[in-house]
Amino acid sequence: MRPKQTLLLGLMLLVPVLAFLFLKTFGTNRYALPTYLPDRVDSTQVGGKWQRDTVFHRIVWPAVQSQSGRPVSSQDFAKGLYVVNFFYTTCAGACPQVSSLLQRVQEKFRHEPRVRLTSVTLDPAHDTPAILEKYAEQYGAISGKWLFLTGDKTAVYRLLTDEFRLPAPQGVAPGLQHSQQLFLVDRAGQVRGRYDGSSPKEIERLITEIGVMLYSYDLTDEPRR
Repeated sequence: MRPKQTLLLGLMLLVPVLAFLFLKTFGTNRYALPTYLPDRVDSTQVGGKWQRDTVFHRIVWPAVQSQSGRPVSSQDFAKGLYVVNFFYTTCAGACPQVSSLLQRVQEKFRHEPRVRLTSVTLDPAHDTPAILEKYAEQYGAISGKWLFLTGDKTAVYRLLTDEFRLPAPQGVAPGLQHSQQLFLVDRAGQVRGRYDGSSPKEIERLITEIGVMLYSYDLTDEPRR
């Protein structure tokens, strides 16, 4: 083989190795996701010096039930990542659009047990488990993968305002105001991403950032619970 050809072959083999080393060294820090919803700032003394540390909110779920009628609690959300949105079945505007885009997320992570979707109704008086089950079928929700939740109105609204810190809805459906925002919550119950659920571009960002979180779990060898 000629010297130039040997050199060219060597460079072709070296480039992917260098790219891998670069991503391994710098990729994790560069693509680490932020944490949202700070609760307070604690001060601790380390080596004689005070350090400030932000404590972030952890989502606590009230007693709710899925479209199958099964009770759901915080323990069900400690097994991996989950995406949360708030909607109601009689919404004729953005809700169907958000649900349609969430189908893409479900399909992307169909075979990844660490990722689930959770849609919470803001009209629990109307959206019974039976109605939610029909709505779930309409969007091809996979049982156990995409949960549609309902419960006591006070508990649902507390989840919206106290846990995810969104404005309280005004009135009742069909004049019910709601948010198109999606939340990515990690296995520790902390919000790691917020997205416009009506935007295809934002859905792609959500899919990418779910992948980042899963990769970070794989790197740290966290067990799949």
